[in-house]
Amino acid sequence: MIAWCLSALGVKGFEVPGPQSLPRPTMSLATKRCDPLLEYGTLMTEQKSILVTAGIVVDGDRILICQRHHSDAYGMQWEFPGGKVKEGEELKACLRRELAEELTIEAEIGEEVFRVRHQYPDRNVEVVFFVVRNFRGTVRNQVFEAVEWVRRGRLAEFDFLEADRELVRRISNAEIV
Repeated sequence: MIAWCLSALGVKGFEVPGPQSLPRPTMSLATKRCDPLLEYGTLMTEQKSILVTAGIVVDGDRILICQRHHSDAYGMQWEFPGGKVKEGEELKACLRRELAEELTIEAEIGEEVFRVRHQYPDRNVEVVFFVVRNFRGTVRNQVFEAVEWVRRGRLAEFDFLEADRELVRRISNAEIV
């Protein structure tokens, strides 16, 4: 795939290996940029990514984390609260709705702080993370196995979903939020 991108961009000395009938990653001729990551998951599984929003709910040095219900896919792993974006729904509106449904809070959604695409064995997801520094109401667990406020330095002690792990590392190192 990299050889194809280099060849398509006009870099000399690279041949495209393998059958020519294989799908190729997309390339923007206007910017001369090849985006194999965007197409990689789609080519392998023929699945469209599920768009999800998640909130990094912050209270001083503490971050709110949630453990998926034991009966859910990837049950008992930890994540940041949020959920699937409905058709036509804006990202921040989705997160505001999800936090109200899952935790009974009215959140003021801040800026986007991280975005990741991840391929699980059964699905592809694109997760957009926003910081939430202000909310009204008391956090009440409606759907999770557990909900905990955790100091940023302890986040790595929890078994997070694969898609969240790079963000967890960055929050733990105070690089984000």
